[in-house]
Amino acid sequence: MQIVTLDFETFYSKGYGLRKYTTEEYILNSQFQVIGVAIQIDAGKPVWYEGEQASRGLDAIDWRNSMLICHNTQFDGAILKWVYGHEPVAYLDTLCMARAKHGVEAGGSLKALAERYQIGEKGTEVLQALGMRLEDFPEHQLRQYGEYCKNDVRLTYDLFKILSKGFPLPELKLIDITLRMFILPILRVNDKLLEERLKELKEEKTSMLKGLMETLNCDTEEAVRKKLASNIQFAKILEDMHIPVPMKVSPTTEKETYALAKTDAGFIALQESDNPVLQELCAVRLGTKSTIEESRIQRFIDIGLRNQGRLPIPLKYYGAHTGRWSGMDKVNFQNLPSRDVKKKALKNAILPPVDHVILNVDSSQIEARILVWLAGQHDQVELYRQGKDVYCDFASRVYKKTINKRNKKERAVGKTCILGLGYGTGHVKLKGVLKLNAGIEVNEIESKRLVKLYREVNHEVVKLWEECDRALRDIASWPADRLPYYLGSGKCLLVEPKGIKLPNGLYITYPDLQLGSDGYEYKSRRGTISIWGGAVVENVVQALARIVIGEQMIEINEKHRPVLTVHDAVVCVSTKDTAQDTLDYVMGIMNTAPTWAKDLPIACEGAFGDTYGDC
Repeated sequence: MQIVTLDFETFYSKGYGLRKYTTEEYILNSQFQVIGVAIQIDAGKPVWYEGEQASRGLDAIDWRNSMLICHNTQFDGAILKWVYGHEPVAYLDTLCMARAKHGVEAGGSLKALAERYQIGEKGTEVLQALGMRLEDFPEHQLRQYGEYCKNDVRLTYDLFKILSKGFPLPELKLIDITLRMFILPILRVNDKLLEERLKELKEEKTSMLKGLMETLNCDTEEAVRKKLASNIQFAKILEDMHIPVPMKVSPTTEKETYALAKTDAGFIALQESDNPVLQELCAVRLGTKSTIEESRIQRFIDIGLRNQGRLPIPLKYYGAHTGRWSGMDKVNFQNLPSRDVKKKALKNAILPPVDHVILNVDSSQIEARILVWLAGQHDQVELYRQGKDVYCDFASRVYKKTINKRNKKERAVGKTCILGLGYGTGHVKLKGVLKLNAGIEVNEIESKRLVKLYREVNHEVVKLWEECDRALRDIASWPADRLPYYLGSGKCLLVEPKGIKLPNGLYITYPDLQLGSDGYEYKSRRGTISIWGGAVVENVVQALARIVIGEQMIEINEKHRPVLTVHDAVVCVSTKDTAQDTLDYVMGIMNTAPTWAKDLPIACEGAFGDTYGDC
């Protein structure tokens, strides 16, 4: 098996580039043009092919015996497939590897990594290519551009050799699986359904605006929209109705301002008013001001039109500090609406290939299970192992009577506590979460009681917070006589001077960790981040959950290619006649504990359907 390292140079201008367009939009745009490509086979010398010569250079490669390496393979690999029709055996990516090895906070550009490892300097010739198409290049400048591109290829290959030392093989497989979701899309878009929903949305907004024209003394729908969208004018409407305008102190200006954002407590209180006119005003303000749903629907429609109905899935491998995938390219599959029937149109518009079904298998409460297992909270682990409803169990303790699934309000309290208090959350936040997520209001005394009860029941979890506090202290200033040690039970997390080593061989790190004025802090691209024991527990639990899902995806991929992953769920496709067998196969894998945590009680739920929304 040979390694092919390549780098495409393409036309870009001030109005047309990857800063403005997504990868998919950029490549499939009518302005797209390949200036040239540099190709290196194994450790050989890179060769530059310009313009139409690129096809000749790429066609000469035995792609059935080649692994592809690029720095940002989602871009170069997509060009290779979508423009030239070539598909390697495996996709590798030094950008993905760097994020996994050094953390998402580390600089991931080829320039930054080349400097970090002192493997050479990245040129600047690309800056002179702004707005220049192939035919615009003088011969000498095109030659220089070729040398620049060849140098990038050399740097990428050298970087791969460095990063691959000790890099976990399973993670390389996950990079490949993730990139295939985008480069080789299987799922399709039902653009007709989305167009119908888009039309319906516009009609709903028009109807809402018309209904308030008389109330607000406006001649046009647009005038109503402007009045409701403007904080100043909306505040004036409230004043005219003799309703106090909610205010807040801005965290940036430290001045008093209107609390009229959809997440502001004051505005939420207005929505919950008994005044039907006020309720309508708030609903129409939210409905007309927000264009998120329309924008997302239109984006999906456009993607389908550009790709003959196919739906490339852009996911950022190691997109979060804990290694979880994240959404990218303005299409976030991690938060598609699923509760609201109408907003669920996006999920319902995602289709499998013809004569196939979509399978969705979701790990049940995996983070909650890992938390108690890692803490050694054996009584709670046993509840999971026996298939008991842990939410009802805790709710029964709260209300001192037997609670079952029919007691929805009480169970919701139990669920919120189980999922929300495992990382050291206090009573103030719990009170807010109960109201926001469950619609349940509790007073301060009750909120404090719930927190106290959780910590009494889960005393080993509390000890784990304390263990993680000590781990932070050691990582910040490693004692000379301290040896690496395991964190929690299960012996799968090793505390080292570098950070916390995970069972997949990668680390959770806290760059420049030090004791600040209010606890420990570390540096990130977002600034200084506070960190404490409970937050570390959340980090490691999420990281372990991601490793479990990742290992399962790799095993599933032996027979059925994962086409999407959302949080703790894996999505595949199957022919209709083999759907049940495929579902049983996937669920069998996702019901099996990993080798490094054989006593972890895991479970999953799964279904298949004609659309993603059906399952």
